[in-house]
Amino acid sequence: QVQLVESGGGSVRAGGSLRLSCAASGVIFRIKTMGWYRQAQGKQRELVAAIPTDGDTNYADSVKGRFTISRDTANNAVYLAMNSLKPEDTAAYYCKVTTTEVGLQGLVDYDFWGRGTQVTVSS
Repeated sequence: QVQLVESGGGSVRAGGSLRLSCAASGVIFRIKTMGWYRQAQGKQRELVAAIPTDGDTNYADSVKGRFTISRDTANNAVYLAMNSLKPEDTAAYYCKVTTTEVGLQGLVDYDFWGRGTQVTVSS
């Protein structure tokens, strides 16, 4: 079973920076994508950034130019560098890993989530 452990959240003033880390363990199958999502209080969970094994990195429009996602493939880790933080970035941030397995019906994707780390940005 894949387990994800996030770290790096905290409280900062607007304009500050944080770096989130996510370490995946128990990975047996091929990782298809690693990414970060966030959920603000009272809102739906949304994609922040994702980095596929094959393909281009993508970002939410609201974080482009401020956040950078990176990945350590050898250690199954993913990072999110967040700069120029704004109060509207306040949310719980979740790491998500999608693995791909060859099943009887073909390729099957499995999603795994971390427990989340809180990011609070004050004005």
